[in-house]
Amino acid sequence: MKNYLLKQIYRSAFYPLLFVLALWIVFFFQSNTMYNFTKWGVLPREISGLRGIITSVFIHGDLGHIASNTIPVLVLGMLLFYFYRKIARSVFFWIWLISGLWLWIGGRNDENYPTYHIGASTLVYGLATFLFFSGIFRRHLPLMAVSSLVVFLYGSIMWGIFPLKTEISWEGHLFGAIAGVLVAFSYRKDGPKRKVYVWEEETEDDNTVAGVEEFPSEEKLSPPPTDPFTFNFIYKKNEEDQKST
Repeated sequence: MKNYLLKQIYRSAFYPLLFVLALWIVFFFQSNTMYNFTKWGVLPREISGLRGIITSVFIHGDLGHIASNTIPVLVLGMLLFYFYRKIARSVFFWIWLISGLWLWIGGRNDENYPTYHIGASTLVYGLATFLFFSGIFRRHLPLMAVSSLVVFLYGSIMWGIFPLKTEISWEGHLFGAIAGVLVAFSYRKDGPKRKVYVWEEETEDDNTVAGVEEFPSEEKLSPPPTDPFTFNFIYKKNEEDQKST
């Protein structure tokens, strides 16, 4: 049992750790080169900004920015891959793609000063809302416990979807959160399913009302059993009847 649990934890941590490692590798090169990595962010409604739909999550402004995203991506990613192993990669990809696309369509962009949206926080908000709403949509008690855990750990980040700080891409947070809800609803019938107990199953058939079986009609009555014996009656005239004829 212990080895199985460790194996599951390892599997659930593999992809999130790989993604976080990629974030830090990019940040290392960003910090040690003169190249402007910000141009790989999402630039709303500009053709050159389309590439940012995929690449923006790897770009961060400073050490504090990437540090604030690292732990949530790792924790939420592990929860995703542990409890939704069969659909985790698809969920992660669609949250990434949908949030980036909507950010490109609806994000802020100043004509005089291009506004690039960068950071993995879109994924953080998408994963958080997916994990929260997925348990509710499925009515799955263990997954609803995960939902409660997500609220306890990261419920306060939801303030980030409001335009309280103009220097923060609140649109990325908002679109990431909406993407997580949409993906949770779309995948509500896939992945882990709650147990259906006996009393929840439909046990009454069409001919049963309030636990009393309806009396079958004449058409539904089975025919009487066929008598296996055959009786043959032979009528023989007597002699007087034969003479008179």
